[in-house]
Amino acid sequence: MIKADRVEHILARMGSSRVLILGDIMLDEYLFGTVTRISPEAPVPVVQIESTKILLGGAANVANNIRSLGDEPILVGTVGEDEASVKLAQLLREKQISRDFLVNDESRQTTIKTRIIAHSQQVVRADRESQHELDAETEQRVLKRFQSVADGIKAVIISDYGKGVISRTLLEAVIEICVQRDIFIAVDPKETHFFNYKRVSLITPNHHEAGFAYGRRIHSEKDLLEVGNGLLEKLQAKAILITRGPQGMSLFSHDSTPTHIPTFARQVYDVTGAGDTVIATFVASICAGASLTEAAIISNAAAGYAVGELGTATITKHQLQKELDRNIKNGNVLSQVIRD
Repeated sequence: MIKADRVEHILARMGSSRVLILGDIMLDEYLFGTVTRISPEAPVPVVQIESTKILLGGAANVANNIRSLGDEPILVGTVGEDEASVKLAQLLREKQISRDFLVNDESRQTTIKTRIIAHSQQVVRADRESQHELDAETEQRVLKRFQSVADGIKAVIISDYGKGVISRTLLEAVIEICVQRDIFIAVDPKETHFFNYKRVSLITPNHHEAGFAYGRRIHSEKDLLEVGNGLLEKLQAKAILITRGPQGMSLFSHDSTPTHIPTFARQVYDVTGAGDTVIATFVASICAGASLTEAAIISNAAAGYAVGELGTATITKHQLQKELDRNIKNGNVLSQVIRD
């Protein structure tokens, strides 16, 4: 468990670290409306659009979460030479996130995920994106952006959505730099790239991704133990945090017995971007001196807040403090040991 004074100490120390976020940068577009009829052209609802919203997504949303918690995000990745990249730059300016470390690649389009929402339900999602890997020249430009700031950062977050930025060669170079400099490196994984992430500090798959990567579905506590401990060994990682939706999170590390943290969510409204909030909060907590278990408990509280918001959400230190205070008061922050 974690005590209130310890939470205050960790949150008070947030805001003094530089965190580099490397990965797939995108925009999340929302079209809100109502449905009153079915189309005569096909058996689909006709949505009357009433409002729109565009938010930072993917690695950019992770950077936004880091900024919201008070630390300085350094966003590294690629964008296209298109209208979406202009809108992205505008949103980054508004959030005080530098675009100086982004690489423009005219062969790619900036990823946009468009969600149509009617009566608080997602009707359909349409994606505009490029998925091919970066060419060698562009990859080197990205790596040079990373190398130029590597000596001044406390942690790295790899945000891999499988859009082509996080190649094996780039990842190997980045991990080697982090290992040499003892930089904490956390990965929000793409399941098809899973075993490219060897030697990282933390990897945060959901239970579906973890089971797929290990080759065993998680149906029981026994399955969970086998998958979590097995991935820990195979990846030579310091820790694995498996997110399990309504069942909370389970932390596996070499330093302690596997630990389960029950969910803090009051209601689940939208899971979009919740993984971004989890990994950003975990890393910000580690940078502020939290242990792995403390960081898991704090990031679990952040996840409970994020899924109660529509769209990609961020959480501030004040909101996180309130969420943790509520859970401590209600006795919800107890973690339990998962027995072998």
